[in-house]
Amino acid sequence: MGKAGGRKSVFITGAASGIGAETARFFSKKGWFCGLYDIDEPGLKMIENELGPDNCHTARLDVTSREDWATGIASFGEATEGCMNVLFNNAGIGRHGWIEDIPQEQSDLMIDINLKGVINGIYAALPLLKQTPGARIVNTASTAGVVGSPQLAVYSATKFAVRGLTEALDVEFSELGIRVTSLMPWFIDTPILDMGTTEGANIKMSDQLKESGAEVYPVSVAAEAAWEAAHGKDVHYMAGKRAKQARFAARFLPGRMRKQIMQGLPKRD
Repeated sequence: MGKAGGRKSVFITGAASGIGAETARFFSKKGWFCGLYDIDEPGLKMIENELGPDNCHTARLDVTSREDWATGIASFGEATEGCMNVLFNNAGIGRHGWIEDIPQEQSDLMIDINLKGVINGIYAALPLLKQTPGARIVNTASTAGVVGSPQLAVYSATKFAVRGLTEALDVEFSELGIRVTSLMPWFIDTPILDMGTTEGANIKMSDQLKESGAEVYPVSVAAEAAWEAAHGKDVHYMAGKRAKQARFAARFLPGRMRKQIMQGLPKRD
């Protein structure tokens, strides 16, 4: 395991693939020390080998486990001499389908990971963030946290909640010198697009996106936006042109947006 050695540091959950892994690559190229955390240990090892063991710290972390958070934060603090410039609360899962077809246990898991996992991370990391000048929390939300998304109802609800949490804590932590921002991607080419009603389901969201011709952005777009979220003055950072358009439409043209969503909604079988 590496040591930060005075470098700026970022703690990334969901770091084994997708936006988390690409963000680690982006920050590492900028000279940052990366903490990489995920339940996917083989995936973490691959990213560690790619970045170089001297440039990162890795450990298994289930964001629903407060014990895992305590252990991860403690070891990260040892590697960074008690500093954390950015907490990137990125881990998340999704389930796609009509709400009555998604098992309630799967909805519980989305809430536990996407929302409670973020809250767990904020509680656990706050001591390190407080003692790091100019520290920041970046929470991965979604365009589904701006526009209520059918067939992603519970996922959308968790992302609306993350958005609200971000806005509230950005004000609440202002006296502490800690900024809180969110990353709000459009559809990004990551494993989460393979979500179905359950894990391993045959019908995937990615199939429906292909059929509808919906725009899907490369993961690099989200990593660049994550960098901006860690440095910029705004609260929310949209990843992808369509995300920016959706935010505008939700604010100024809500009736038109609802009509478009209704027109694109598939019929129940």
